[in-house]
Amino acid sequence: MIDHTLLRPEATDADIVALVAEATALGVAAICVSPSRLPLPADAALGPRIAVAAVCGFPSGAHRPALKAAEAAAAVDAGANEIDVVIDLGLAAAGDWPAVETELSLVREAVRPPVVLKVIIESALLDTLEPGAVELACRAAEAAGADFVKTSTGFHPAGGASVDAVSRMAAAVGGRLGVKASGGIRTAADALAMVDAGATRLGCSASRAILDGLSVP
Repeated sequence: MIDHTLLRPEATDADIVALVAEATALGVAAICVSPSRLPLPADAALGPRIAVAAVCGFPSGAHRPALKAAEAAAAVDAGANEIDVVIDLGLAAAGDWPAVETELSLVREAVRPPVVLKVIIESALLDTLEPGAVELACRAAEAAGADFVKTSTGFHPAGGASVDAVSRMAAAVGGRLGVKASGGIRTAADALAMVDAGATRLGCSASRAILDGLSVP
């Protein structure tokens, strides 16, 4: 269920090689990296069942829709098979959900299935806006053809994932989309709480510590 994540802007090729090695050893679902880190370095030996996710419009979401679409397509061309795109938070703050849906639809058109599209809604920020903004963001993502809704970039000062937000997102998509909890998940207890709330994928940089913290029968 884990997307083993390295999104520090100063990450080097050597860091990516180390990320890939750890991801392969842990048997995670995917690695998640910045699009500029693709293609993966030649000496990065990724396990055969591990997906490659790249972020798009990251971390602010304040990019023109056509540029997000082009960035997503370029990442897929460079080896990504999953895209995590940030919504335009200014449009969300203005309550312009049709425009949010339109920009996400453009990204979806640029990266058609089987590429997996995850939509980052910054749930902690949306909770400071209009009532029901989290649910409205989920509806826009679903209408645009997304496969997942995702809580957070992990970079916004409003905060990362919360159990409450994950629960509401899971209720909003009703099993039709996956729910990815990301941002501030550092322990096994954190991870299990998110899964219990309805998360079907977890974005983590502390993947080894989380997995080491699980009790194995």
